Amino acid sequence: MDSIKENFPAANDFYYLNTPAIGLISKPVYDFKKNQIDKLYHSGSQMMESNLEIFPQVREKIAKIFGARPENVTLLPAFSFGLNAILEGLKPKQKVLLLDNDYPSINKAVEARDFKISYVKIDAHLEERIYNSFKKNPPDVFIFSQVQYLSGIKIDFSFIKKLKKEFPNTVLIGDGTQYLGTEDFDFENSGLDMLGSSGYKWLGAGLGNGFFIFKSDVKDYLNPKFIGFGSTLGKYKDEGDTLIGKFEGSHLDPTNIGSLKIALEELEKLDFQKIKSRIQHLTHLAKTAFSEMNLLEDAVLQRKEHSSIFNLKADDQMFENLIRNNILCSQRGEGVRIGIHYYNQEEDIEKLTEVLRRI
Repeated sequence: MDSIKENFPAANDFYYLNTPAIGLISKPVYDFKKNQIDKLYHSGSQMMESNLEIFPQVREKIAKIFGARPENVTLLPAFSFGLNAILEGLKPKQKVLLLDNDYPSINKAVEARDFKISYVKIDAHLEERIYNSFKKNPPDVFIFSQVQYLSGIKIDFSFIKKLKKEFPNTVLIGDGTQYLGTEDFDFENSGLDMLGSSGYKWLGAGLGNGFFIFKSDVKDYLNPKFIGFGSTLGKYKDEGDTLIGKFEGSHLDPTNIGSLKIALEELEKLDFQKIKSRIQHLTHLAKTAFSEMNLLEDAVLQRKEHSSIFNLKADDQMFENLIRNNILCSQRGEGVRIGIHYYNQEEDIEKLTEVLRRI
């Protein structure tokens, strides 16, 4: 995988540690997008007609990679479109549990509606806090990011599976935007009832695409209302009144949605086990260095397992110095957030730690 940077010009031009903000697209994804724009430019409506098969193909690719059924995969411009449709399709007044300071596209969307909301604090004992909240007052719905966008804290997936087993009547909805693309994942065996993700971060598909996948029994209690011309168009929707059709009322963009298929094929070729191994290796190097420099919060240090996202104790001056040294990252919360993906190398971590130690 050391030659992987050849597919990512930005990974050669920068020390790119900003995947939690937006992931890099590979050359195959870029070529696909460029070819699609050329088709539209030169052939107009023929471009749309030639892409009728792309949507079921993307659906099938998502289902294959993430252990779902293609008839239960809905294609979207972004995660937030799907979550808002889901919230509109749930009965009002339900008890919804959220994580405090979770991704705004989750919490703000829930808070804008008529639900009875409670929160769990995110810290080193997150799973214990969630469990105690369930025991005290089981929610009707629990919505959460699998990996926290601010801290990188990653929920124990075996805990989620056990939670669903003990509280089968609670609907579990996960946001995989900061997670999917970093390791293998099997939705049907996850304990989740619904899982959504945007494609522009760790999946490397660029902007304008996302999806939700569902368990088959979701249709018994979920009634989304985003219905329109596209709701019965194409394979898996042509029988009418399908769950996924109620999310796809408008025209989908074959360029952006199709990019997701190309990006997923690239991840398949690399192999998720190799991707996971590489990320874990680089993450271990980074976490060890950050710990030595006292740049991590106690909640992160006390966790047995962590994602490849870190929020470093850093001020404006430190952030500006990182940018001056060609290290791309983001200011989030009270610190500087970095993320390590498979196209990173040890030299990226070495450069980052070198600059941090000079400050």
